[in-house]
Amino acid sequence: MKAHKVGLTLGIFFGLMHAIWEVLVYLGWAQSLMDWKLGLHSLNNPFIVGNFNLGMAIELVIVAIIGGYIIGMVFSAVFNKFHK
Repeated sequence: MKAHKVGLTLGIFFGLMHAIWEVLVYLGWAQSLMDWKLGLHSLNNPFIVGNFNLGMAIELVIVAIIGGYIIGMVFSAVFNKFHK
């Protein structure tokens, strides 16, 4: 049961982070944020943020939640296997 809770927690966290990213894209702030963040790492940004698309935004958040859930389940299973 703990693996399920870790999966849900990580899935919700990943989904929330991607939902915030989509809000930044919608507001038009994502490109400048990405340029600034990569600049902090002394990198030039080769990427251009596209236009906001609600369908793709929803799909991104759902995929992030599912991916986060799977990663959380695997992490928890491995942790529980070796932490005895």
